[in-house]
Amino acid sequence: MTYHLLSIVLFTPLAGALVLLFVPRAQVDAIRWIANAFALAGFVVSLPLWNFDVQAAQWHFVEKAEWIPSIGATYYLGVDGFSILLILLTTLMGFISVLSSWEAITDRVKEYYIVLLVLQTGMLGAFMSLDFLLFFLFWEVMLVPMYFVIGIWGGGRRLYSAIKFFLYTLVGSVVMLLGILALYFYNHTVTGVYTFDVTQFQQLAVPFNIQRWVFLAFFLGFAIKVPMFPFHTWLPDAHTDAPTAGSVILAAVLLKMGTYGFIRFSLPILPEASHYFVPLIVWLSVIGIVYGALVALAQTDWKRLVAYSSVSHMGMVMLGMFALTPVALTGSIVQQLNHGISTGALFLIVGIVYERRHTREISDYGGLSKVMPVFAVVFLIMTLSSIGLPALNGFIGELLILAGVFVVNKLWAAVAASGIVLGAAYMLWLYQRTMFGTVDKPENAKLTDLNLREFATFAPLIALAVWIGIYPAPLLRRLDTSVARVITRVNSVYGPALAKSNCTTPTAPAITRPPAPTPGAPSLDLTGFAACADEAAPKKPGGK
Repeated sequence: MTYHLLSIVLFTPLAGALVLLFVPRAQVDAIRWIANAFALAGFVVSLPLWNFDVQAAQWHFVEKAEWIPSIGATYYLGVDGFSILLILLTTLMGFISVLSSWEAITDRVKEYYIVLLVLQTGMLGAFMSLDFLLFFLFWEVMLVPMYFVIGIWGGGRRLYSAIKFFLYTLVGSVVMLLGILALYFYNHTVTGVYTFDVTQFQQLAVPFNIQRWVFLAFFLGFAIKVPMFPFHTWLPDAHTDAPTAGSVILAAVLLKMGTYGFIRFSLPILPEASHYFVPLIVWLSVIGIVYGALVALAQTDWKRLVAYSSVSHMGMVMLGMFALTPVALTGSIVQQLNHGISTGALFLIVGIVYERRHTREISDYGGLSKVMPVFAVVFLIMTLSSIGLPALNGFIGELLILAGVFVVNKLWAAVAASGIVLGAAYMLWLYQRTMFGTVDKPENAKLTDLNLREFATFAPLIALAVWIGIYPAPLLRRLDTSVARVITRVNSVYGPALAKSNCTTPTAPAITRPPAPTPGAPSLDLTGFAACADEAAPKKPGGK
């Protein structure tokens, strides 16, 4: 079972979808129970992934078998600390999304749950695949279920939003496929072997002129998925018109596909090009941080405000990633998890009031804390989590990103910090307008508070927000080797110190053209990276 654990986690949701095919459409309650049972089972069977050897640098739970031998494609699954955390986030948010749909979906219930479970399989497969063709297969599999979720069970201009989402992502995917093929044929030129093995690609010394074009191909596919400014325009429409579960999955997991692609593929396979395009990506990220926050401030639609907050938060994630320091990259990954927890919860919150009032206009609410006190407390906790209050999860990710970025460029850090201030402004203003004041609309006075099922969707998210905010060490320990593997490959300044401190066991050859040295690293205790960062930091003459 240990050897096939990844396959079990991968295909448990798909097994649930197959079972639902044989359940009569009229048995709605049975369909709901079966879907929730398989979604919960998917989360439970993924929990053993947490207990892996955090000191081992190799891939874990590896499975490999022939798939299409004529072209060198294999069924190759494997995970590290980074992908394990994203898989656990995916299985948890998948279960929460299915549970939150119990009363919200009343039309084509059977088809809805089948589509959600297939979508879950696609997301898990993308995080597990170490074969590039297999990754691309799962990447494309995700598009169709999400298209149907928005187009069939959404509201407003759902067909427009669904088509816009599909076309944006498809264009990026096609260009990304060209980049994959370029690496595939270059690897054959160097080694004489046709393979889509990602671990093999991560050891290639690709010429800089090829790296630049492949990086741009990957950049388009991943930047649209993040989404980065100016490729973000599909996101507010998709979020606004998607059903609650669709918005939760989209914010919590699907956006992480883009950031996962940058860390898993772009940085380690194309290190020189990554350095070359740092200024472009950093300034796009900085613009996204400020732009997303300013536009969120101007929104009158509750759900659209939360959607634009994602543009700002994901800009912060990309900034930390391309600072190319261990501390900032660790913070970027932590913030990806934090965004999934806090923003996923915020979309659940919007969905609950929308089911009761069928309006998302902020001006239609006010004084809800008087009629929905439990709801108001949950909303307050997740609001504070989103804005990065100390002792909650958002603070840890933002602190690490700012600390790692500050030693590289103080201006970048200053602009990013302004985005945090603006984030606090629009979230607290939203809370004030909806929760405080008088209940001046009769419809609001009749609203009911959270029931037990609804509270159950928030309980694990609140627990995670508090746990990560107070004691993030177990999380950081599981990221040590993953971050070290990437930094060793992409930043020559930190590579020798990481190896000397036994932070990783680098196997990839040195890149062909070393990048310019990065300024010193912060002396933060990152459960493994403190010593690495201190040794890697260039020493100033006459100082410490």
